[in-house]
Amino acid sequence: MRRIIATTLLCLGTIAATSPVLAQATRLSQHNAWGSYAYQSDGGKLCYALSVPLPESQKPTNLDHGKVYFFVSQKPEQKTSLEPQFIAGYELREASKVTLTIGDKTFSMFSRGKSAWLENSEEETQLINAMRGGAQMQVSATSGRGNETSYVFSLRGITAALGAVGTCR
Repeated sequence: MRRIIATTLLCLGTIAATSPVLAQATRLSQHNAWGSYAYQSDGGKLCYALSVPLPESQKPTNLDHGKVYFFVSQKPEQKTSLEPQFIAGYELREASKVTLTIGDKTFSMFSRGKSAWLENSEEETQLINAMRGGAQMQVSATSGRGNETSYVFSLRGITAALGAVGTCR
């Protein structure tokens, strides 16, 4: 568990240093594999929970995956609604689907650039509930070069991190 937290903190620091939005973010709290963050935008304060995949779970192992993470943010227009997003460290194949699996539940995401969002926004609550009740989440994607990739994210701490996001004002 300490290794997961240390790896998560190291990766989050690296991500924050390379992303303009995340570089301006302030960490609110760390909950096992998930951190909660806030940053000030033109539209006001935005808060989110973020995690990185378990290092040994990144497949195939012979590829440079770059910085990969999963992000759950407040929707700017509805601070009580959460929007999950997968962010790859590489361009995703155009018009490809990203698949999330938590236990026996599967969710499909559409991709654009390096990011993916749920195809059906009405499933956001179902996904968040599955994340809160699950132990791990597997994400499968296809890179722009056609490589099939997969990641496992620990869901330990997601409930507490989302709780911190929910109280962020």
